[in-house]
Amino acid sequence: MTVSATTSPQSRWEAQRSFDELGQPLRDVTFCVVDLETTGGSVGDGDRITEIGAVKVRGGEVLGEFQTLVNPDAAIPAFIAVLTGITNRMVADAPRITSALPAFLEFAGGSVLVAHNARFDVGFLKHFCREQDLVWPDFEVLDTVKLARHVVTRDEAPNHKLSSLARVFRAGTTPNHRALEDARATVDVLHGLMERLGGLGVHTLEELQGYSSKVAPAARRKRHLADRLPHAPGVYLFRDAQEHVLYVGTSKDLRRRVRSYFTASEKRTRIGEMVQIATSVTGVECATPLEAEVRELRLIAEHKPRYNRRSRFPEKVTYLKLTREPWPRLSLVKRVLDDDADYIGPFSSKASAESALAALHEVFPIRQCNDRFGVQPSRSACVLAEMARCLAPCDGSTDAQTYAAVVRQLRDTLLRRPDDVVDLVQAKMTALADQERFEEAAHHRDRLADFIRGAARSQRLTALTGCPEVVAARRDDDGRWSVHVVRHGRLAAAGVIPTGGDALAYVAGLRASAETVVPSIGPAPAATAEESERILRWLEAPGIRLVDVVGEWVCPVAGAGRHRESLLRTPTVVVS
Repeated sequence: MTVSATTSPQSRWEAQRSFDELGQPLRDVTFCVVDLETTGGSVGDGDRITEIGAVKVRGGEVLGEFQTLVNPDAAIPAFIAVLTGITNRMVADAPRITSALPAFLEFAGGSVLVAHNARFDVGFLKHFCREQDLVWPDFEVLDTVKLARHVVTRDEAPNHKLSSLARVFRAGTTPNHRALEDARATVDVLHGLMERLGGLGVHTLEELQGYSSKVAPAARRKRHLADRLPHAPGVYLFRDAQEHVLYVGTSKDLRRRVRSYFTASEKRTRIGEMVQIATSVTGVECATPLEAEVRELRLIAEHKPRYNRRSRFPEKVTYLKLTREPWPRLSLVKRVLDDDADYIGPFSSKASAESALAALHEVFPIRQCNDRFGVQPSRSACVLAEMARCLAPCDGSTDAQTYAAVVRQLRDTLLRRPDDVVDLVQAKMTALADQERFEEAAHHRDRLADFIRGAARSQRLTALTGCPEVVAARRDDDGRWSVHVVRHGRLAAAGVIPTGGDALAYVAGLRASAETVVPSIGPAPAATAEESERILRWLEAPGIRLVDVVGEWVCPVAGAGRHRESLLRTPTVVVS
């Protein structure tokens, strides 16, 4: 086993020194170019590794090399021995894969793995990692075959084999089916490919991974639109010649993300069309990624860009309402009023709200008509009363106390404890399944899931929106602390404590300058439901520190949230 560290001139890499660096500049990336020799072409058929060769490079400079023969504990087929020159005698005293593989992984650690036909080489390496119970490192993998298919034309080479590409790029090493020599040749091919792609605006690892020749030249020529954007989290807005906003997006690195639209293959047809129309891109720099996400939602709701599919109409929501009247009923409404009624939601669609409503009506026999009743109604009963699905206050079949008791139970189900609905519907599902009426059981399950989702969402939002202020912080990867001020479920301020700064003074200043937020009514957040849910996901993430909570941030212990996960895990009933 041989591991060496060498230094060589940077040769053709110098051609990339003047590039406008975006994302992770290619010259700063450590690549480990690996090649394997094996006893055959399929690890699934029991083929084994006979040699590992690798070259570690960065910025065009060779940092080290790794080479070892491997005893495969099996005979090497004669035709393989002729092809590679590796014989049974050569590997007899070589280390086995149990020692060769850990040594290679240590050598390659922290680098981007590169191979010519990476699926083959990486497939073998992963297989023997599993066989040895070794953890496969989270390598980013680059395949020079895939890159070459976008860069090298048939006029230049008859195919994309390593030997053909080595001739195209005038590699200093001729491939000969030995691992280290083939890895050295692949290094030259990699550098040749990157030199060509540099002229097409590919300057970072991210752009290299996403490069495709399918990007139209007209789109590639627009990559300068990203030049003035910062390397910072924020929101970007594509605009047309009339300054209409076409598309809003967010990224942790504005310039890198926008640049990718002009250098990577965009598989979404509508986004490719948008890029062709766009004439400018503006950016809104944000202090934190969460602020960027929130601003994105607000800008999409404001401009309603035609190329954004989600979040354009946050006002189109549905709530389920338990009315306040002599004989209360459930109804679907578009907004929450200050009328002392009880609401759950918002539901993401009217269909899911109707489904939840149906689940509740299965359990609670309150009236389903839309008529307004006085204290002593006198009308004819409907068919639901005849089916025992309504207490029928309309014809005096029930008294006010009995009806009020059912309403109290319903209110408790909506706001605090949904066990009555869950138990009854699940019992009905079990009975239907026992009768092999699987489609009906699935229908009841879906109704119950819609109710639980809506109730859990409502309870989580109500808990947050009821707090006048929540201040929280999290330590970022760079060691600094991101701080957010949330008021009634709306992001009121965001910032990052400067390194070495007074944390308490910074937080006090952030709170003092935060947006004034007027509370909304009921479960409706002062922001959109989607914004408050984004904030909740951040607040519930690992590593969050609560700096201060004004008010009580609590959810019902026996609330809908405890049923949500188990219901969503329930498998779909399949009719055979």
